[in-house]
Amino acid sequence: MAVQEARQGGADPAAHEGGCTCGDCPHGAREGHRRAVAAFLVKRDEYATGQGLPAAVAHSASASRQWVSEELAQAAEAVAERSRAEGAAWLARLWQRTAVVVWAGVLALLLVQALTAIGAGWTSARTAGLLAAVLVAGALSGASWFHRARGGALAPVIGEDNRLSTSRAVAGSWVLLVAFALLVLVGRLAAASDPRERDALIEGLELVRGAGVVTVLAVVCGIAVLVRRVVGLRVQGQRLQKVRAHRPRAADLLTDDSGRGSFADIQYVVINAVALAFAAVRLARRPDQLPDLPWGLAVVVLVSAGTYLAGKYAEGGHPVILSVVRAREAGDLDAPIRTGDDIEIRGTGFLPAGAQGADRLARMVVRVGPVNVHVPLVPVVGGFDNPTDDLLTVPVPADVEPGRVDVQVVTAAGVETNRYTIDVTE
Repeated sequence: MAVQEARQGGADPAAHEGGCTCGDCPHGAREGHRRAVAAFLVKRDEYATGQGLPAAVAHSASASRQWVSEELAQAAEAVAERSRAEGAAWLARLWQRTAVVVWAGVLALLLVQALTAIGAGWTSARTAGLLAAVLVAGALSGASWFHRARGGALAPVIGEDNRLSTSRAVAGSWVLLVAFALLVLVGRLAAASDPRERDALIEGLELVRGAGVVTVLAVVCGIAVLVRRVVGLRVQGQRLQKVRAHRPRAADLLTDDSGRGSFADIQYVVINAVALAFAAVRLARRPDQLPDLPWGLAVVVLVSAGTYLAGKYAEGGHPVILSVVRAREAGDLDAPIRTGDDIEIRGTGFLPAGAQGADRLARMVVRVGPVNVHVPLVPVVGGFDNPTDDLLTVPVPADVEPGRVDVQVVTAAGVETNRYTIDVTE
């Protein structure tokens, strides 16, 4: 529908000729980004079918390819700018939404307590739970306001790559549950007048009661810190390619950087969600002690954490050039590589996860000897035929001297491949 709207000039052609890519969009950052994407898709598909080429370059395949690549690269950069603006605006609005969700949770707790108090009566445990929820919601709302430009209460769980961090989200959930449980015990202890009741509440904080939940809390918090260190070291060592996202998404908790579902992340989130629900129910049933998480369930969470950490060690990989050959079109004679010829670079890992956008693809560079060659964008209907994750096609520039020449790929994440030597003849 967005593509059809861009083809028709949009609903307001006077304000948005050819799709909105301006920096002062009256429809807002989100609408401006949507229109810019639609206009880019139309342009890409038109070039893919040979439309829109100027007569000056239409007679030469290499010239038309270079011209199309430059045009698409500029259009993709405009789309990326609109995407970054939309992401910043989305983060600025997120703090209000998180505050609304938090206080809606407090109202939901009040409603549940009021309904369950019918017949049983209102107790001090219900009062302590409600006050604890108000304190937690107030703290989260204050943090949301102070970090309103970076996602509000979600700012601590947004990683350096601008994606939601699964490990931090899980650790943050356990921290909130344990903090809430402690506040409930503090409220009940402050209201208790009977010495025996106070002693029972203090005994509820004994390690023998909450050993399971304390162990799980320590492990998930340690995993959150360790994963950040592991990812940082692997990126610095060029064993993992990371591309910054335009904005965080809820799906980041269950997917990898390319948006595909990740088994390690999914099982970690699901098992911890079940364990959190169990601990919350135990706290509601026994508000006089820390949630007594059974050791069987705690061990399941620990196994899940180990699987998640192993998955972080296993993901990624260094891009590798396996071979370089002369590109041959139908009807061409077999010949050695000469300046001006196209070469095919075959390998793996050329496209990092999350770098499938045209603005990322346009950043790829191939070093042919001392010359840096930008990988041309070759559009097809619905995508790009070049570059791909396992094949790049670039021309050998005229500035390359005949002889043995090293070829090296620099990906959109800035990672360099191995050097592959080819022979260039006159």
